Amino acid sequence: MGKSLRQQRAGKGSPTFRSPGHIHPGLVAYPPISNETYRGKIVELIHDPGRYVPLARVVTEKGEEFLTVAAEGVYVGQIVEIGSQAKPEAGNITFLGNVPEGTMVFNIELRPGDGGKLARQAGSYAVVVGRSGDRVIVTLPSGKTKELPAQCRATIGIPAGAGRIEKPLLKAGNAHHKWKVKARKWPRVRGVAMIAANHPFGGGRHKRRSKPSTVSRGAPPGRKVGHIAARRTGRKKGATAKT
Repeated sequence: MGKSLRQQRAGKGSPTFRSPGHIHPGLVAYPPISNETYRGKIVELIHDPGRYVPLARVVTEKGEEFLTVAAEGVYVGQIVEIGSQAKPEAGNITFLGNVPEGTMVFNIELRPGDGGKLARQAGSYAVVVGRSGDRVIVTLPSGKTKELPAQCRATIGIPAGAGRIEKPLLKAGNAHHKWKVKARKWPRVRGVAMIAANHPFGGGRHKRRSKPSTVSRGAPPGRKVGHIAARRTGRKKGATAKT
């Protein structure tokens, strides 16, 4: 009898596929929206095992405390400004409508008050490129542009920890520790490399699926692999190969 598929084992809920259960420092979000401008002090820079970007613990002059994604170049004891009149300097938090065009920002809110959703990973900044009425146009790390309400908040600068992917892993042990904190099963064996008893694409004397990779949405769990409910596969008609 063959082994069940990876997605079957993960869905069953065994400890093998369960999150390692890091104790995260807490909710990483902006404080409630306020029209006044006030100051805060970075009292601690935190390494969170489940993230690649460091966090900054900020205590405001109003006595509030919150965690946010740390900007590149900030330090413990630095004073940051929060509000509509905040200067466009690294680490300050302000509304998108007040950010000059061409400024790099991160930890951007999708809707005013949601605490920050976009460009939160290490080194993944967005750029303010223009305005359209009461909305601000930003270029996201993916290269796409998006219009956001001018009352959405963002942090000036670049998230700290950039350049992480430039360092080579060098050995499998480093990759093991990399994915262990992310609750991802590693290494991931290809289906065509397995025997026929363990995967629908396995078996034979060649590394080839030997059957259509498209499968219906209602296929049984032991066959539901490959391109599930694909609308189309392969090259588009008339598409020319790149030279």
